[in-house]
Amino acid sequence: MSANSTIQWVTKPFSALTVEELYAILRLRSEVFVVEQNCVFLDMDNNDQIAYHTMGWLNNELVATTRLFNVDQSYKDYQSIGRVVGSPRHRGIGAGKALMQYSIAECERLFGKHPIKIGAQLYLKKFYEEQGFEQAGEMYYEDAIEHIPMIRK
Repeated sequence: MSANSTIQWVTKPFSALTVEELYAILRLRSEVFVVEQNCVFLDMDNNDQIAYHTMGWLNNELVATTRLFNVDQSYKDYQSIGRVVGSPRHRGIGAGKALMQYSIAECERLFGKHPIKIGAQLYLKKFYEEQGFEQAGEMYYEDAIEHIPMIRK
């Protein structure tokens, strides 16, 4: 069974999220970015309020999520996809790839077709290249983790 046929995808602006959805998003991000990656940082950065939030649900459990930004909200002249995260309990089912394909399509649906820029964790470079992104600058550290800028035209 493929991830696309079992995961239910939805996108909402911040103001339309239920309390339960917001809690699930913040919990998953904390589980991966803070606990699993052992990175102390302030996840709630006041950008959630201007973003659209994609969510992938499997049997009432949030298994993947991103934030989507229109042109100039995160990067000048670019749309952006950020806080890309998948549940550790559901890795290997194709949810990450499906999440990115869905997020790219949602950017186009919501904001029109424009280049998308991301700040990718360096170890995920190949994954993002498979989604059509290309490295667009030098490696930098964000919260003590190696990142690279990448663009999908």
